[in-house]
Amino acid sequence: MAEVWTIGRLLKWTEQFFSAKGIENPRLDAEVLLVHLLKKERIYLYVHFDEPLEMRELAAFRALVRKRAAHIPVALILGEKEFMGLRLSVTEATLVPRPDTEILVQAAIDRLKARQEETGAPAHFADIGTGTGAVALAVLHYLAKSTAETVDISSAACEVAQRNAAALALTDRITFHTGDLLAPLAGKTFDAILSNPPYIPDADIASLAPEVQRFEPHAALSGGADGLDFYRRLCAGAPALLAAGGFMAFEVGVHQAREVAALAEANPRIGRTEILRDYAGVERVVVGWRR
Repeated sequence: MAEVWTIGRLLKWTEQFFSAKGIENPRLDAEVLLVHLLKKERIYLYVHFDEPLEMRELAAFRALVRKRAAHIPVALILGEKEFMGLRLSVTEATLVPRPDTEILVQAAIDRLKARQEETGAPAHFADIGTGTGAVALAVLHYLAKSTAETVDISSAACEVAQRNAAALALTDRITFHTGDLLAPLAGKTFDAILSNPPYIPDADIASLAPEVQRFEPHAALSGGADGLDFYRRLCAGAPALLAAGGFMAFEVGVHQAREVAALAEANPRIGRTEILRDYAGVERVVVGWRR
């Protein structure tokens, strides 16, 4: 007789297998892969713990497990990632959106909303290094009437962001540019310029988790010798594109906030800066205000 694999037994085995392979969240990843396969919510697994799986389901699940055991990120296996309540397509051309970036998005929403109320005009902002479009699309989704322009040097990443915009019915409020940092925006003016640029020091990339080092684009990770190359360029050029009273806001790496704030303050167009902490208390976002 064929061996019976219930949901509960399969999850327990997969958790142990992932643990042995050095997977960071073995139980969670097992559950996420299984609910994706079954097209159910996670609560279904616990209500149907003793439910046996069909042979075709087992075969499909084993294929997913093999990929995760090879340290392919769950988001890339599924082809999607949830970010601030939005479901976004992801590929190996883009970084996987992370919870830390919610701090940047919420900071932008709060400040742009206040600006809209003050000026009576819809906010217009830019997102530099857009990747999946997570930052720009989340701001647009939660801030009615705002509009955005995005830039990414990767045409493949821009295509992913465009698909995400279409899926979220936001295409008519966003413009996509392929190019180097601020270059495609020359001569334009924005209420805010946002960016989650590459900020990993080059020497640190080899020590990143296999999921990141092997499967996420190095161009979206590498920030130069000290991780600050893109901040130098942004702090030098972005303030000239800001309207009076506008702001630039950047996600930063651990221990980088003070240095990035200093780079912003060195630009005579910036009148003051703020540093915001993430959920773990790490200084995660630097905001620079245009005089």
